[in-house]
Amino acid sequence: MSKFLRNIFVFALIISFIIAFSGSYSSLSMDNLAYVLAIGIDSSDENKLEVTFEFSTTSPASESGSSEKTSPVINTVTASTLSNAINLMNSYMGKQINMSHCKIIVFSEELAYQGISDEIYTLINDTQIRPSANIMISKCSAKYYLKQTKPELESSIFKYYEILTNSSKYTGYIPDSSIGNFFNNLLCKSCMPTAILCGTNQADLQNSSAKDAEKNSSIKANETLLEGKNGSESIGTAVFRDDKLVGELNAIETISFLTTRNEIDRFLISVPDPIKQGKYLDIYLSLDGKPEIKVDTSTSSPYIKFKTKFSGRIYSMSKDSDYLSPEVLNIISNTCNSYLESTFSKYLYRTAQEFHSDISGFGKNALLNFFTYSESNSYNWLENYKNSFFDVDVDTSIQSGMLLTET
Repeated sequence: MSKFLRNIFVFALIISFIIAFSGSYSSLSMDNLAYVLAIGIDSSDENKLEVTFEFSTTSPASESGSSEKTSPVINTVTASTLSNAINLMNSYMGKQINMSHCKIIVFSEELAYQGISDEIYTLINDTQIRPSANIMISKCSAKYYLKQTKPELESSIFKYYEILTNSSKYTGYIPDSSIGNFFNNLLCKSCMPTAILCGTNQADLQNSSAKDAEKNSSIKANETLLEGKNGSESIGTAVFRDDKLVGELNAIETISFLTTRNEIDRFLISVPDPIKQGKYLDIYLSLDGKPEIKVDTSTSSPYIKFKTKFSGRIYSMSKDSDYLSPEVLNIISNTCNSYLESTFSKYLYRTAQEFHSDISGFGKNALLNFFTYSESNSYNWLENYKNSFFDVDVDTSIQSGMLLTET
């Protein structure tokens, strides 16, 4: 080998060693990062924020693949702004905070009523925060909610937060509310934002009034009859007008909300049994196609027609029931139609008359009635929505039980 080639080889070897080992001393090394899994934001005295950070004790990548349970670290700091809180926590931890794995951002109900636009803008402007991180509104303090969250079936809290909203597709009890969607709806002139309603499952199991089927559909966070090691729960929807919390939806109202937005696949409801007085039937429903929505904006009182179809099966059966005959199934279908039409109508009028908030996004359908942006802007949809009238039409086809059919 010539001297020139030998020098080139030695130089390349030195460069390779420099590149290979320089990461060990970099400030962005994995060992020098503190991974945030969740953020809780509460109001404090003197217009300050109390911000709680939940850290993973290991890298989220290695934690999600491990079967060994790890306990997160939860620390709280009080500061004038969210940015200052992050900076102070950076100083306290001695490691650079990394929020690229943050899965949930929890606001206390008290702070949400005051308005959370400053915090939303700060978070969405942070390149580490992913648009898929879920926004949650806690009935208790955000700090207490994070401390009470102890998943039972997952070894990793990171994995638990990651799959938290999966149940929305088959229960309809919570919306899939990401910070990206929240921010987009905050800017939208045809809709309003929502968030997941959460709390702690500390309802009085002995004296609770939510023991029958009718009351079960009216539950929301902080009211469920759950008993387990995980002290937190997520049921219901937080309704916003602009950046301020204006109300809450319970379980059946959340199902109604997700149905109007075509964001639910199937769900279980309890309807009055038309055959046995005082009893209820559990019916599993699946949405048949996209709902039909028509909006008339010829006056300042929008007229909204909402039509949807379901197919369903009776989920609760008894040996002496006559739920296999076509006549009985037709009666149950009609009962289900009446129940859902009444339920959806109550939800819609509540959003208009009580909340003054178009969370279903009917304003986007109303845009089809205008030829120009100035026409739609002058109509002022978000202001006129409170004057809306609704026409709800539900067509349900009920079959017998999941396995039982009459031949």
